[in-house]
Amino acid sequence: MRIDLKGKNALVGGSSKGIGKAISERLAASGANVTLMARDEKKLNKIVQSLDKKQGQSHKILVVDFSNYNNFSKIISTFFSKNKIDILVNNTQGPPAGGAVEKNIDDYQVAFDLLFKCAVLSSSLAIQHMQNNDWGRIINVASISVKEPLNYLVLSNSIRAALTTWAKSLSVDVAVNNVTVNNILTGYFDTERIEQLNSKKAEKMKIPMSDVRRTMEESVPMKRLGKPEEYANLVCFLASQQASYITGTNIPIDGGLLKSL
Repeated sequence: MRIDLKGKNALVGGSSKGIGKAISERLAASGANVTLMARDEKKLNKIVQSLDKKQGQSHKILVVDFSNYNNFSKIISTFFSKNKIDILVNNTQGPPAGGAVEKNIDDYQVAFDLLFKCAVLSSSLAIQHMQNNDWGRIINVASISVKEPLNYLVLSNSIRAALTTWAKSLSVDVAVNNVTVNNILTGYFDTERIEQLNSKKAEKMKIPMSDVRRTMEESVPMKRLGKPEEYANLVCFLASQQASYITGTNIPIDGGLLKSL
C-alpha cells in the first residue's frame, strides 16, 4: 500500500526523539509537510534538516514546553493563527512514574495539564480548518494502561483514560466533516522513556536494569520491544485517506501484550 500525504500539513508533538521523531520521519517520507514540536530546539533543528523533502515539502519546528501549560497555550494559539494543520499528532513526554499513594493532588493537576489540556487545546485549534476543509486527522498517542492500568504509572493511567474518552466524544461530533479522531494504545517500545522507567524500577527493586528489560520483553508475546518505526507506520496509515472510515477507536500496538479484548 502506497500512502500519499502530499499537500497535507502535519503537526507532531514530542518529535525530538523516540516515537514522535519516527512519526515525523514517516509522515515526511509520505509527502507531508511536517512541523516538529518539542522543547529541545537544537534536536529539532537537526531532525528537521534530515527529513525527506523529495516531494517538495517544507518542514519547520515549533519550540514548546508541554509541562508549562500557560506558556504552551500562548505559543500554540499563535501558531494556529498563522498555520492550518490537516494532521495533528498529540504526543508529549510522560509524567513521572509512581503509585497512587505516592502522588498528591498537585501531581494530578500537573499531569492533567500535560496530557489532557495540551491535547484538547491543540485539537480545538486545529478543528476549525479541518471542518472547513472537510478533511482532517487527529491521532492521540495514549497507552495500553488505559485498559489495563499499571500501578507504577498512576498519573499516566488516570489522565490518558480521560483523554481517550474525550476523544471518543469528539470523534462523534466531527465525523460528519470527514475528520477522524483515534487513540493509539502504546505498549512497550524501545525508547528513552522506557529506559528511564526501567532504570527507576531497577533502582527501586535493587536489581540490574538488564533484568528489568528482560522481564519486560518476556511479558510480550512477541518477546521483544516494539520499534518506533513500527509505531510510525500505524500513525501514517491512520493519517491517510485509506483510513477514512476509521474513527473513535482505541488501537493497541503492543505485540499482543494486552490480555483484554
